[in-house]
Amino acid sequence: MKSTGMVRKVDELGRIVLPAEIRQSMDINVKDSLEIFTDGGRIILQKYQPSCIFCSNADNMVYFNNKRICAECLNKLKLQF
Repeated sequence: MKSTGMVRKVDELGRIVLPAEIRQSMDINVKDSLEIFTDGGRIILQKYQPSCIFCSNADNMVYFNNKRICAECLNKLKLQF
């Protein structure tokens, strides 16, 4: 994990502001949904992508390199290599 050197305070409603530089580099736009994960003492935010990044299918999803891919597209990728 890479440190950005940016620090933000939590407000009285539990909110934080994601710096514009991070939102731009991660392609996070107004109204985008973020998934929230915990890992030990860490909170992880990830842009929510409910369907396959290749075909938009939402059935039989698996993770491949932290991306959601349907089983069919994963099999196609395997055949490419």
